[in-house]
Amino acid sequence: MRTTLLLLMLLSTGAPLLAQEAPLFTLEQYLLDFDYAERRDMKIGSKELVKLLKEKKAVLVDIRFQEEFTAWRMGFGLHIPLNELPKRLKELDRTKLVVTACPHKDRSALAMAYLKTRGFDVKYLEDGLLGLAELLRGDKVLELSR
Repeated sequence: MRTTLLLLMLLSTGAPLLAQEAPLFTLEQYLLDFDYAERRDMKIGSKELVKLLKEKKAVLVDIRFQEEFTAWRMGFGLHIPLNELPKRLKELDRTKLVVTACPHKDRSALAMAYLKTRGFDVKYLEDGLLGLAELLRGDKVLELSR
């Protein structure tokens, strides 16, 4: 909890966590500019994500902790735990939509806001990895291929 608060405080002040990755704007500026359009545009559903993944226009970033990832994997996308994200920005493709995901959406929304301040085209997975897994389960896969 303290780490999350520290991250939010650093983002809100605009202090770079790493010298080579200074924010394009602060979390404070993001919040000041936040409106209904941004609220709509900051998230994506699993069906739209799957379409963009097939078209190679997006990358899924699983931000769960290592223990969670070890217990259950999606089998695709990048795994960058939230607490490693500031150090691993260079692994993300800036030419694609980055979609952050966790089982629900709490950490993925935090990761989305952080990446937004770093200039990424980013959304969080609205229905989480659990929703994506439900969509991709065996009896639903046929519907997606149509």
